[in-house]
Amino acid sequence: MTDTYYDAVFSEEGWKDLPVFKDLKDKTVFITGGASGIGAYFTAAFALQGANVGFVSLNDGPAEKLCASVEENTGKRPHNIICNINDIALLEKSIKDVSEHFGPIDILINNAARDTRHTISDFTVEDWDNSIAINLRPQFFSIKAVVNDMEKTGRGSIINLGSISSNLGLEGYPAYVTAKAGIIGMTKSLARELGPKNIRVNALVPGWVLTERQKDLWVAEQDLKECLDHQSIKRPLSGWDMAAPALFLASSASAMMTGQELIIDGGRV
Repeated sequence: MTDTYYDAVFSEEGWKDLPVFKDLKDKTVFITGGASGIGAYFTAAFALQGANVGFVSLNDGPAEKLCASVEENTGKRPHNIICNINDIALLEKSIKDVSEHFGPIDILINNAARDTRHTISDFTVEDWDNSIAINLRPQFFSIKAVVNDMEKTGRGSIINLGSISSNLGLEGYPAYVTAKAGIIGMTKSLARELGPKNIRVNALVPGWVLTERQKDLWVAEQDLKECLDHQSIKRPLSGWDMAAPALFLASSASAMMTGQELIIDGGRV
């Protein structure tokens, strides 16, 4: 389970047009799966805002390349830690490490996930448990791990990545779809619980974003055409399309927004 996909985020259009949220400067951001896929765009986008970004990833190769690229383009070098988020103790330790390195966590983005395709007939109990251990369990415990930091500073923004697959009830990966539906329930529940502490919890729900992993494993011409046929905006989604909404959810521009789903899918639903 060690992805080696590298998303060259600054080679794509979009990053120079990001809005600026001045209140994000010098904030501490922790991102799971921040080295590749959508997470790499989050890492770059927050660094462009002047934030201090720490992230965990499975593989050091793409992470180091991304860190070097982000530093070159923003002047801010992210702090990367190798961590399998199945290991909750290591995840909690990684969050503490970033907090000690940059200061208390202001923003948490629960991004890491695994959308491996499967069917009912070939899925075992162990497979199910592993899917939940990646796609739902760590999100709860990473939130638990940042609450003390956010209480101390008197504010916080938590962004959980959902998936349009659960809104559409897509076939082909039922455990993943189930976990992503669970993310929405957890988001709404914890928004209620943490709201009195001035900690906001929202879900960012992407459509089909064409990251390097997606293009390598899943993107076929007919499938992409079918997706675009259902979208109102007739172009594929990129990671930068997710970055700006994440900045909005993290910033004071969304100060009274919590417990919500922000769907960014080109109008597919």
